[in-house]
Amino acid sequence: MTRQRATQTMKPATAAKKLGVLLEATPAEFRDGVVSRDELDALQADPPEWLRELRRDGPHPRQVVADRLGVSISGLARAEITEPLTTAQIAALKEEQPEWLRRERSTRAEAQRAEARLQAERRQAGGGVRSRT
Repeated sequence: MTRQRATQTMKPATAAKKLGVLLEATPAEFRDGVVSRDELDALQADPPEWLRELRRDGPHPRQVVADRLGVSISGLARAEITEPLTTAQIAALKEEQPEWLRRERSTRAEAQRAEARLQAERRQAGGGVRSRT
């Protein structure tokens, strides 16, 4: 006899994060329920219009805003950007190129270069050592 597996569910906030959208901007029926793993997979495979619109126009959560601007979440905080931004607002900031954005992009690029250097050094240091098992 096979056992019936329980359906995995998640809170709407978790599902919104996995979908890359701001929970507060989702429809009430999404926010007020629970989302099964199958429902999440279906939303990712064939997004409804509300999800396509949110991904396209926003408002976007901090991680998406940071990625689209090419800065870290900490960089947004240092610039006192605490509210979700729309795609139009992000585009305006990119066009304007304020000093804080140039500085934070530079900081992120340097951090990424440093991380790449460290990873290369780790690979090089570990390349000649073999473990015995």
